[in-house]
Amino acid sequence: MKSNNSPFSVEHADESTGFLLWQVTSLWQREIRKTLEPFDLTHSQFVLLASAYWLTLQKQEVTQILLSQHTKIDPMTTSQVLRILQRKGFIQRTEHFTDTRAKLVSLTGQGTEVITKAVVEVETFDRHFFSVLQDEVPGFNRQLLKLLGDRK
Repeated sequence: MKSNNSPFSVEHADESTGFLLWQVTSLWQREIRKTLEPFDLTHSQFVLLASAYWLTLQKQEVTQILLSQHTKIDPMTTSQVLRILQRKGFIQRTEHFTDTRAKLVSLTGQGTEVITKAVVEVETFDRHFFSVLQDEVPGFNRQLLKLLGDRK
């Protein structure tokens, strides 16, 4: 029974959607970190490198701003992480052809090699992690997209 002086709206912690999401996200991120260790990539580095590769395969001109929008990582953090990926030799950043304020991002051969292997491992982990949802995965993804809403 809920106590009258409790600020919580739920009686049990497992009734709190936010708390459950935090727990699942923490577990998932911890396991993703382990998956990415052999590739010398943090999760943010992986997301930006994979997104740059994805957008390249989609024939899009990859800029820092596009990567920031695509990943929902703020522009300053995007720039900092890309700088690290450049130092590691995974990407190149060059001036945009027409917009001197913009930076074009392209993967190096080493970056392409690393990300193609890392994506296989991350997708294998994701399939295993989310397999408990069985045929509910597409619906789960739709619900996540709803939560993103216009922030997408």
